[in-house]
Amino acid sequence: MTVYVPESFDANEQEILRRYFTNLDGPVFALVNLPEVVKGALFARYSRSAKSLRRLFLDEFVSDLDLSGDQTVDATIGLERAEDLYEKVFVEYGDDSVAQLGGVHLACEQASNLLTKILERGRLMSYLEQSTRYINYDARLGGRYRFYRDVDILNGPFGTRYVGDMDRIFDAYSTMVDTVTDYVRKTFKNDSNASDFVFRQATRAKALDAVRGVLPAASLSNLGIYGTGQGYEALLMRMRGHALPEARQYADLMLIELRKVVPSFLRRVDVPERGGKWIDYLVSREQQTLSTVDEYFGALEPEESPEVVLTDFDPDGEDKLLAAICYSSSHLSEQQLQREVRSLNHEQRVNLIRAYVGERENRRHKPGRAFERIDYRFDVLGDYGAFRDLQRHRLLTIEWQRLTPHHGFVRPDLVSQAGAGDAFDEAMHRSSDLYDALLPEYPNQAPYAVSMAYRMRYVMQFNAREAIHMLELRSSPQGHPSYRRVAIEMHRLIAQQAGHRAIAEAMTHIIKDAPELERLDSERKAESRRK
Repeated sequence: MTVYVPESFDANEQEILRRYFTNLDGPVFALVNLPEVVKGALFARYSRSAKSLRRLFLDEFVSDLDLSGDQTVDATIGLERAEDLYEKVFVEYGDDSVAQLGGVHLACEQASNLLTKILERGRLMSYLEQSTRYINYDARLGGRYRFYRDVDILNGPFGTRYVGDMDRIFDAYSTMVDTVTDYVRKTFKNDSNASDFVFRQATRAKALDAVRGVLPAASLSNLGIYGTGQGYEALLMRMRGHALPEARQYADLMLIELRKVVPSFLRRVDVPERGGKWIDYLVSREQQTLSTVDEYFGALEPEESPEVVLTDFDPDGEDKLLAAICYSSSHLSEQQLQREVRSLNHEQRVNLIRAYVGERENRRHKPGRAFERIDYRFDVLGDYGAFRDLQRHRLLTIEWQRLTPHHGFVRPDLVSQAGAGDAFDEAMHRSSDLYDALLPEYPNQAPYAVSMAYRMRYVMQFNAREAIHMLELRSSPQGHPSYRRVAIEMHRLIAQQAGHRAIAEAMTHIIKDAPELERLDSERKAESRRK
């Protein structure tokens, strides 16, 4: 595993931390003995801070808590729990539902961006990831740039080149952040009622948005996870069977910390006849599929395609939606309702959908489950940075292909306008060359070298209800331009290609025009709340 950069805490800080964190010197640890609202607030703040979770807790939370009742607790040696009942029910009888009732807040720090996508794959868990929009990634960690150092690569023939190329990419990122920030502040005038602090925050965020594509997938991130015992069990199985060594190493660290909190829920993970066979199944299934697909289609070259393609939809979708809307308020069968709604005229159809959708004052007001009746499937060829954000929508089906530099990259116009286009391109070519050098000997680790502006393919399938949530959220003005573009195009295809105009019109909080400084209004509101 890469060399973890540990933190130092003085004796008083260690005494406090021992009560609430299952270790003080590792990259993976669980939170215990804290109110749920405190753990949630910690994770929320975590996503926008460059600090580690333990340092954040000491600097911003301890002073507001009453710690006197926890003075005798030492979470670093494990918690004593009443396990007998869980042992009997869960191990003897195999009642998986028991493992859905105990949850753990877990932090995974200094993890690569490749690993974060593996960690965030499970649907029935909650995640908060450190944002590239609020944190300048040229800040060093232990005197080094923040990128994952795979031990096998470092100890091999490309170790020196890997570190050198990564350092040069981060050097370019650092220079471009300053160049683009200066350009934005000279070009976009603060002609609103925003304070100088808010204006500087918004302009910095715009520059970070534009330049983040240079960052390689090896860039380190901190991730907060909340999940049940059952969710963690499934996650650890996937990680232990994954081809990326970092995933397997973090799985072992996570299991150690989770067993300090919910040991019985994870008893099956390393039992050969249970978890062992499960992992073997996952590995063999993936290898067989990869081999067969490569045999049939590996020699073909990919055809040119648009950024977003609607590959599947139901032409009768709106009729089925209308029947689903009527079902719970009717006494008729679904089959009969589907026949009857076909005879409705346009005004009646619109009235029915409008009644069901209601007056949506904001995007958090969502229609009911009738909108889950129909699905859309999109094939997207977009930059890896946008994929990172869209992948976190868990109530959909998402599958992605291997991250490579072979689909080309997207350079934001703002970077070119600021005069940093050549530096951007040079960093991207350095990324591609490093990937090609690593690929023959380190096929699983080579994607660490790929910068986030490179494009990759992924497919997204979701129902109309999830479409309302996701497309409205990801088209909001403060969103990153790369995923805003994807969301807006999906909305257009639902209306025009699928012909589901009434469904598209129900998405009343889609915003197609964004202000020049996307984060200005959001930062202004945040300042107002602070005051």
